[in-house]
Amino acid sequence: MSNATTAWRWLTAAVLFHFVISLVHGLAHTRANVPLSRAGTLFVVSVILAGPLIGLAVTRLAQPIGVALVAITMAASLVFGVVNHFVLSSPDHISHVEASWRTLFASTAALLAVTETLGTGLAVRLARERKRTS
Repeated sequence: MSNATTAWRWLTAAVLFHFVISLVHGLAHTRANVPLSRAGTLFVVSVILAGPLIGLAVTRLAQPIGVALVAITMAASLVFGVVNHFVLSSPDHISHVEASWRTLFASTAALLAVTETLGTGLAVRLARERKRTS
């Protein structure tokens, strides 16, 4: 198995795991009564949930575009999540979440950051490898 094949498998796993973690994190948001603005909800649905999945699907038809879409949406998700969960003082900050939901909320926020970092890095790596072999 080549390095590129291994990277594709890891990227696929990162995107799918990210989606599952996002759903669990969304449940924690709902149960802990941590609302999002309309703009925040639109960002979550289009960029965080749909973007990486669409990017992965597009790689089958247009690999450079799909990989770029995965890299951009995962990087944007990472910035959004880190800023909202760990930096800004708001109801979305992990320290302000209702105590009974804080552990699930914080652990899924951290796992999202890990999968977003991994997904961004792998997508950038695959894009660079493609450029070198083209």
